[in-house]
Amino acid sequence: MTVSTTKNAIVPAVAAGAAAPAGTRLAPGAAARELELRRGEFDLAVQLGHIRTVPDPGGGRRRVTAREVARLRAARDFPQGLRERVRTVGTREGADLLGVAPGRFTKLARTGHLTPVRCYLNRYRAVVWLYLADELVELAVRAPQLLSGRHPEPAGAQDWRARNWRSRRLAMLARQSDDQWELAAAVASALDGAHLAEIVRDPYERACLRRLCPDTFHVHPESAIAQGVVDRLLLADEPDEIEWYRSRLVEALADARDQGPAPRPLADPAVEPGTELTGQAPAPWPFGQAGPDPAAAPRHAGRRSAPERGAPVQRSLLRRLRRRK
Repeated sequence: MTVSTTKNAIVPAVAAGAAAPAGTRLAPGAAARELELRRGEFDLAVQLGHIRTVPDPGGGRRRVTAREVARLRAARDFPQGLRERVRTVGTREGADLLGVAPGRFTKLARTGHLTPVRCYLNRYRAVVWLYLADELVELAVRAPQLLSGRHPEPAGAQDWRARNWRSRRLAMLARQSDDQWELAAAVASALDGAHLAEIVRDPYERACLRRLCPDTFHVHPESAIAQGVVDRLLLADEPDEIEWYRSRLVEALADARDQGPAPRPLADPAVEPGTELTGQAPAPWPFGQAGPDPAAAPRHAGRRSAPERGAPVQRSLLRRLRRRK
């Protein structure tokens, strides 16, 4: 069993912006202070759709209206209720919350019954996974049989944590952006340079996707070992998962091109979109995140070629991703 969902409703950025009432627009830091949240708690609340944001007229980070702040502060359980909805726990604290041993908790996560919402590298360059406390409580109520008896065993010793986290990460990124090129960059960031160059023929489009690549981890430039850990974490690695991202990237690119062309350097006006620069190899792709629902992803032994530009593709990728749970 694999779960790559969250019980929190996904609110599209467009819908959130339209629903948010008018008023003074607060920068994220000011809004976090008004809501009595730490900055990390505030960012996660926005990513999960608990706090509605609106575009910044100046083109900066999305902002929070004063009326949205007033709405949240008027809640009967403010501020503790909002804090609880974004409270994250690690393996030991999560095991204590469920009343199980840390080993069972880890197996529940490895088998996909729990989906991480965040992660980071500790001093030993190991990945530390964090989970929403609310979702652990929900699991205990929904499936108490998982908390006792035989330990759930992953099929083929596979670990679903990174894959499920990539899927959730993509859904959260889709919720925060109205820009189709940013969504395409989020999808592309889960593919390595070879897959990206095969699908995205235009070097200026590839440069645009690299520039808009979501910033997830800050790794010291001299730490090659840490960078390798990050690459393994953020890039899709199973054939069916890679195929899923390739297909979604084709759809996302079609939507982005409908929105408008990728920015082009003024110094190179002679190069036509869709043509390769002679002798210029594609730049290496740094790293990425997000992913499909493993239970629903089709499994393919091989890899299909990317459809030609202009071929019919299924649209509304942004809307579908935002509805993913």
